[in-house]
Amino acid sequence: MEKVSIPISFSHEGTTYKGWATPSDHVHPDGMPSSYHVVLNETFFGDMSYHDGHWLISEQRPASLVKATGDVLSTMLATPSHTGLPQS
Repeated sequence: MEKVSIPISFSHEGTTYKGWATPSDHVHPDGMPSSYHVVLNETFFGDMSYHDGHWLISEQRPASLVKATGDVLSTMLATPSHTGLPQS
C-alpha cells in the first residue's frame, strides 16, 4: 500500500501556511513514522521528527514556526487515521 500525505493548514504570525506532511519509510517500534517530509506553501520546509517532547527539523527554520508546524502535526497525528501510513 502507498503512504498518504497529511494535509496541513494553519496561520502563524499573520501568514497562512498550507501544505502536507509525508511519513518516512522508517518507523519506530510503536509503528509511528520516525519523521515527516514537510512542504509548506509549495516550498520544502524540512524533515520533522519528534524526540524527547520536541519537534526537530532538518533545515534552518524559525523556532516559533517549527513549533507551530509541530503542534499542527501533533494534533493531526492524535487521530490514528492521520499517521499517513496505510491502514490495515
